[in-house]
Amino acid sequence: MNEQTSNTAGISPQQSDSLTALLQKAFGFPSFRANQEAVCRAVIAGRDVLLVMPTGSGKSLCYQLPAIARGGTALVISPLIALMDDQASKLAKLGFKVARVHSGLDRMTSRQSCRDYLSGGLQFMFIAPERLRVTGFAEMLAKRKPTLIAIDEAHCISQWGHDFRPDYRMLGQYLPALRPAPVMALTATATPIVQNDIIHQLCLPEPARFIRGFRRENLAIEVVEVPRPSRPRLTCELLHDPARRPAIVYAPTRKEAEALARDLSQLFPAAAYHAGLESNQRERVQRAFVDSRIEAVVATIAFGMGIDKPDVRTIIRTALPGSIEAYYQEIGRAGRDGKPSRTILMHSYADLRIHEYFFERDYPPVESLEAIFQRLRPEPQPKEALLDALRMDPETFNIALEKLTIHGGAAIDLAENVTVDGKDWQGSYITQLDQKRAQLSLMSRYAETHQCRMQALVRHFGDFADSKRACGQCDFCAPRRCIAQRFRTITKAEYQTVYTLVDALRHAQGQSIGRLHQALFPTKAMSRDDFEDLVGAMAAAGLVLLENATFEKQDRTISYRKVTLTREGYKLSEHTPVELLLTDSARDQERVKPKRRSPAIHQSRVTTHVAPGFSPAPAALKGGATPPETEGLRSSAGSKQPDPVAFSPEEAALAEKLRAWRLEEARKLERPAFCVFSDRTLRAIVQARPATPADLLAVAGIGPAKTEMFGQSILQICRSSSRTKP
Repeated sequence: MNEQTSNTAGISPQQSDSLTALLQKAFGFPSFRANQEAVCRAVIAGRDVLLVMPTGSGKSLCYQLPAIARGGTALVISPLIALMDDQASKLAKLGFKVARVHSGLDRMTSRQSCRDYLSGGLQFMFIAPERLRVTGFAEMLAKRKPTLIAIDEAHCISQWGHDFRPDYRMLGQYLPALRPAPVMALTATATPIVQNDIIHQLCLPEPARFIRGFRRENLAIEVVEVPRPSRPRLTCELLHDPARRPAIVYAPTRKEAEALARDLSQLFPAAAYHAGLESNQRERVQRAFVDSRIEAVVATIAFGMGIDKPDVRTIIRTALPGSIEAYYQEIGRAGRDGKPSRTILMHSYADLRIHEYFFERDYPPVESLEAIFQRLRPEPQPKEALLDALRMDPETFNIALEKLTIHGGAAIDLAENVTVDGKDWQGSYITQLDQKRAQLSLMSRYAETHQCRMQALVRHFGDFADSKRACGQCDFCAPRRCIAQRFRTITKAEYQTVYTLVDALRHAQGQSIGRLHQALFPTKAMSRDDFEDLVGAMAAAGLVLLENATFEKQDRTISYRKVTLTREGYKLSEHTPVELLLTDSARDQERVKPKRRSPAIHQSRVTTHVAPGFSPAPAALKGGATPPETEGLRSSAGSKQPDPVAFSPEEAALAEKLRAWRLEEARKLERPAFCVFSDRTLRAIVQARPATPADLLAVAGIGPAKTEMFGQSILQICRSSSRTKP
């Protein structure tokens, strides 16, 4: 059953009144928000549910109210300790009986929580997923079965999600012993492939799906192609108007963030924010922005997580993001007060170079994993001895071994001895490589798409019921309202091309853009890029419909864009008045030429470590070369020896403390040390010396889940080291 279009039509007035009364009595809310009541009804009735709704839309109530209605104890599994503590605290203030079990609590508190659970004295029991691997804990929960199981941040279950956690992927094996309680999986960001993987991994038979709420009615989206050198000037031009501030500007590197912040600070109060700054400076910048003492922050991607500033009017991104999920999260920080806001994404083909660089660093080729796998035996081998035997770059080795372990080819014990595990790791790893490349390809396609921007985002997240309506305010729907780019009316020669194209489609509908271009311009009198722009203008005017389609070729599924005439297009003649607008490239004389379109997404069905059809990294990036955009970063791919990291005596002491803590934490979790964080991340922590959770989030390799799980301990070690500094 699919509940994407469900509503409360099947609920009787008496039932609705009763549940609303419970909502008012238990939580003090006079009425439900959009989509909440239908979800609550399904859970109360005992249905398994997958709920995908954006942050701030009221997901938590969708398990909390059914838990009260069903009685007994609801088991809530969450990977974020801070979120767990916050929800538990709010429920306790409302008078509910709540307990928690996670690594941030002492043993006595956890034991008392377990006793209260077994005695039936709790309404909510919050646990971290790692607890289920503790000997006897899952069996303890099964002695008194919960009446509801809520799995928060459920995207962590899927390796296709943006915050995959191996411990979460094991949840499905513990659920049968806790049944017949209904299972509710909740997340704010999950594409259809992630949604299906969540359901598969949790073994949910025919769950009700609620995928709603991704449309932002007050958000106007613009995407503009701008060469990298021109982006700072355009950013200053856009934010010169006070009505477009406060603003957050996302830059791809620390160097660019600092340079752009200096430019903006000549116009109004602005500052940079990134992991290379002192922790007290980052804290001052964040507080000044929240308190409106500075009007813009130029930051790397970590800024904004957990910051609730409702009046951000503009979000500017000065480079292409790595995924649509990351992009949606960033633009969602604008206009939380409901007032009109605007987001601008600047991009060009050159942005793909940086992404390819990081991809090659973080996802070694299959051959690197295979070289390690061939050396593995059933008998344990010390990791260092294995590294010496392979004569591989240490950074590449550690990353490749981590990936091999995650995908089931190797196993590492607490002493960091490595043994062979399974043989079927290649297929899983290759699929993940393809998926990661596809995410970037999808983001690049989104930047170049000729359709409503919001409509495309809503469809990407699987809310098909709400994906048929255009937003009316993005650069596709309302080009004359754009602020980042200008448009011109098409020329007489371009009009003639439009009429010729319409005539061709009248004779054969649904042709690919490439085939049409080849047929109409065999001598390339009009370039493919200019032709696609013209077709996009026709789509914006409602003359044609652009759709993604696929065809099979040599065991590959190849994507392309299909052009179909609309009813208005059929009516078009040379005497029909119609206004078509094209981007005016004269605004910026430095525009990159030739413009290179993003590659089509090819889903491989054959064993290959590179997704077919995705362009490889430029030759300049091969062999560990560092592109100019990533100055200050060291490539580990292909180099024989890593660049030495020169620690001061104080930094070396901090590094040793972090290593000792990491090993102890790994032993508690019964996992290899790199599962806590890698050596590269350890060095980044030492150099950044974070003092707050926001500082820690700015460190490469530390995401929200690890900040919540390990942040308190890491920050304490860093503070302790600072106190002992001579």
